Amino acid sequence: MSQRRATVFTHRRLGDTAPALRAAIAAAARAGWTLCLEEDEADKHQIAEQEGLQIASPPSEELDLCLVLGGDGTILRALRRYARTGVPVFAINYGEVGFLATAEPDALDDALQRAFGGDYELLMLPAVELGSALAFNDLAIHRKVGERVAELAFGVQGETLGRVRCDGLVVATPAGSTGYNLANGGPVMAWGVEGFVVSFIAPHSLTARPLVVAPADPLEIENRSREALDVTVDGRPHGELAPGESVRVGFVEQVGVIAQLPPSSFYRRLSQKFGQLTS
Repeated sequence: MSQRRATVFTHRRLGDTAPALRAAIAAAARAGWTLCLEEDEADKHQIAEQEGLQIASPPSEELDLCLVLGGDGTILRALRRYARTGVPVFAINYGEVGFLATAEPDALDDALQRAFGGDYELLMLPAVELGSALAFNDLAIHRKVGERVAELAFGVQGETLGRVRCDGLVVATPAGSTGYNLANGGPVMAWGVEGFVVSFIAPHSLTARPLVVAPADPLEIENRSREALDVTVDGRPHGELAPGESVRVGFVEQVGVIAQLPPSSFYRRLSQKFGQLTS
């Protein structure tokens, strides 16, 4: 049996993740794994190659696991990097909410042991697709800072469903429905629900309501504003939508793999992460 290999992604707060990375290196060595740190990660933590630790960016087919020490932004970066490769992302939360993480820092040692022991379940995640870009949480189209209110038309299957003056709109996956979409008053969609949700940012309307779209139905969005609008994918800048320009957003099934420690469920996570907000 060939030696198993993992890579590690960490977020930018070194004070949080440096001790956890050292623990991960030790846990991997005990389990007989090789860790492969990309150059930017090694430079960030000032770590040199050693036995069981390589500074390299191995092809995805050579990896058995991507370990994340960070929050949802870092987890999403890992999911996008290894989309469609089958590499599972095992995340320990060193961010704020960490909705996609499967363990918390106070359980670090146990989580690392289970990660390198393969003691986890795999959950396939969908994404929404804009051209070649994949969003595992959401993509947003919104007015530029200081510019006028946006005007967006949207439709499905050739039918225009609405024309809304707003600050923008958000297209979210079930996993991302607890983020920007939830802040807009959109519905929470349980993991496993097929389809995606469209919600509006500060709509200037009494009738604009969120819409859940079936997975096989691409959403068409047209910018009817006078100005270009910003487009973000999982919260990161992606480009602009020019006046009069249209885009098509589709739902893509099972393109990411996230590792989950049993017992785990969407509803347990929802209660733990957001329950205090409703009490």
